[in-house]
Amino acid sequence: MSAQPAIMSFRDALPVPVPADSPVAPSQRSETARPGLCTLLAATAHADPGRVAFVDPKDKAGWSGRGPITWTYGAAAEIVARLANGMRQWRLAPASRVGLIAAAGSETLLSYLAIEAAGHIPCLLPQAWDEDALVSGIQAAGIQAVLTQSRVAGKLPAECLRQVAVRYFGLRYLAAFGPDVPDGVISLDGMVLDGRGGPFAPESAGLVTFAAADPAQPVYRPADALIATIAVHLATARVAPRERILTLLAPVDLRGLVTGLGAALVAGAGLEMVGPFDAGRFAEALGRPGPTHLVAPAALERNLAASRSPDGLESIVLAHRLPTRLHARLLAPASVHAPRRVVDVLAFDETALLTASRADGDLAHFLADAHPLAPFPALLDIARDEDGRFAFRGRASGASPLQRGIPPGKTADLWNAVPFAAKIFAGRATEIVRC
Repeated sequence: MSAQPAIMSFRDALPVPVPADSPVAPSQRSETARPGLCTLLAATAHADPGRVAFVDPKDKAGWSGRGPITWTYGAAAEIVARLANGMRQWRLAPASRVGLIAAAGSETLLSYLAIEAAGHIPCLLPQAWDEDALVSGIQAAGIQAVLTQSRVAGKLPAECLRQVAVRYFGLRYLAAFGPDVPDGVISLDGMVLDGRGGPFAPESAGLVTFAAADPAQPVYRPADALIATIAVHLATARVAPRERILTLLAPVDLRGLVTGLGAALVAGAGLEMVGPFDAGRFAEALGRPGPTHLVAPAALERNLAASRSPDGLESIVLAHRLPTRLHARLLAPASVHAPRRVVDVLAFDETALLTASRADGDLAHFLADAHPLAPFPALLDIARDEDGRFAFRGRASGASPLQRGIPPGKTADLWNAVPFAAKIFAGRATEIVRC
């Protein structure tokens, strides 16, 4: 392979920096395909199998019964291939919706990629949902199978899913990683150990998340809209190959998926997740050597501002869940004394993510503009009407409510209003409220 391997066609079309060493096997190039994240995993594994992909939390055994593992791209691709091949034996039609109860470990990441690789649609189910919410969400999204773990932080999600299956007969397959997998639930560890790898699906069928974590509001996003969202985010977040993303967010929604797994695989970086929050474990993980990009809930800004940043911390990504007040910024943008960059990510439910660097200006002024100057309007454009309500258009906002079947993709040129508006005072947005 040449020193400058080919880059996938969809990346060539995006007006964002793409790392020159993010490789793709020649057979995987296509002008019309909608590649998924599993394709990016396979591409990097093809050229650099020893590169670190996923790092488990050090305390994982205590809350999951499974020891921590550091996964290379090559090893992760092999496990994903085995899981996907096992799932193909299930009697599911192509592009079936498969649920995933997300937790802070590599099992969630491998499961998401395996669902894609098997040709199905990952549906992210919040771990905090109880049995009633799971029944409602699984039924609303038409989910036919669910992947999870047997134990997560004192909970037994696989056992809970057995009760869900009793109440909703459309749920045909349950599978779980971990010890003591209950009867009637397929062991994913057994599938890995006894199975063989196979080819990945050539295209992604998209994904399903839930607006405001409401089980009655499933939202479908096609694959190209997901990739466009990640590309817009990375244009500001600027993660380089072989660097590390350390995230406190589980991939339970668009916000967590894009800033974590999505950003890591598109950039060719490594991803480390922090499990149930422990300040000591977090400080230990943050202090490990190497260029690091921290992704944290915006509520932790005050704590981070009061802490000393380690030398390897390249950036801090603060993820906001709306509605929110736009308080005074406590973390300053990059300077000689504080070289790490500070980036804000605003999640407009599951419709759009807005990523802004504090070095580029005041976010409050930006949101107060009736038509803010978007850096890549073909991918994500933003406007605000006279009542302060926001709307988006472009490939990165191509999400639609999921009702019966997969909805057709929205035209990228049409404005998509979201239920959020800005309160403006003295030329600044002081608050974003739900309307």
